[in-house]
Amino acid sequence: MPKRGYHHGNLREALIEATLELIAEKGPQGFTLAEAAKLAGVSAAAPYRHFSGREELIEAVALQGYELFADLLDYAWNDGRPTPLRALEAVGRAYLAFARKHPGHYIAMFESGVAPGATPELAVAAERSRRVLLRAAEALSAGLPPERRPPPSMFAAHIWALSHGIVELFSRGKPGARAPFTSEELMEAGVGIYLRGLGLIGPDA
Repeated sequence: MPKRGYHHGNLREALIEATLELIAEKGPQGFTLAEAAKLAGVSAAAPYRHFSGREELIEAVALQGYELFADLLDYAWNDGRPTPLRALEAVGRAYLAFARKHPGHYIAMFESGVAPGATPELAVAAERSRRVLLRAAEALSAGLPPERRPPPSMFAAHIWALSHGIVELFSRGKPGARAPFTSEELMEAGVGIYLRGLGLIGPDA
């Protein structure tokens, strides 16, 4: 693995970029801080100017990931346009695309052991992404009588769990190796079945 170019003043960014590569290649526990420094093209002592250790560096990667993730989901939701259902489908596709295009961030966020509330900044960024799914849940269930509406937080958690499960089982490694369907097809079918079960869409929607 070649060293990355390092420009004075960008040490923090260089280390984050190196860590993203290492996480995607070796997993969050498969490398040392010294390896991240080497890949970034700096001395083994240099990372300590910004990070107390490897865990704090991974937290920085997770924070960057949550901020990007929240931006993408919010853009996909687009205030529920053109309809809440189509907007939710767009959010699902954005979730899959993020995991596929940003594996280092995704692993740091969800598989490194970093808690979303590890730092105040992480908590805010993670909540932003959760709020997108909450808004979707509220919009989609608004037409049901109040006594039949699922709790928005539970609704959002179910959609999140479905999305995460599809990523873990069917988007890692060789896409399509475990199912004769694309991740997007699985997502669309799964969300449709779930929403029909709640009575939120009709059988032909």
